[in-house]
Amino acid sequence: MNKKVAIIASNGGLFDAYKVFNIATAAAATYQEVAIFFTFEGLNLIHKEAYQQLPMPEGKEHFAEGFAKSNVPAIPEMVAMAKEMGVTFIGCQMTMDVMVLEKESFIDGVEVGGAVTFLEFAKDADVTLTF
Repeated sequence: MNKKVAIIASNGGLFDAYKVFNIATAAAATYQEVAIFFTFEGLNLIHKEAYQQLPMPEGKEHFAEGFAKSNVPAIPEMVAMAKEMGVTFIGCQMTMDVMVLEKESFIDGVEVGGAVTFLEFAKDADVTLTF
């Protein structure tokens, strides 16, 4: 039986995205089943436009050069890798309703569901993380 990793992404900055997708792809690469629940600002990480230009935290602009020199993939590449590796993306229906966002605003392959959808996956997860 595969281990399961459940991740809640509730923040929407560049560093948040790297944390979420780095853990998700590492877990998937080690044959773990992974689901990410994107809620509130975390929806930026899968929004068709926003995920291509996530903000660097204020005062941390100097990290941009380090990312480039280290050949760290851009967030759209990390998202594509996670999808290719079978990571499940769940967009929070309630947050989408509150923010008046449609499923079409998000990258392809996002499942829309509520907290119950995520909890069904997370109830027997071996690891649960929130970013």
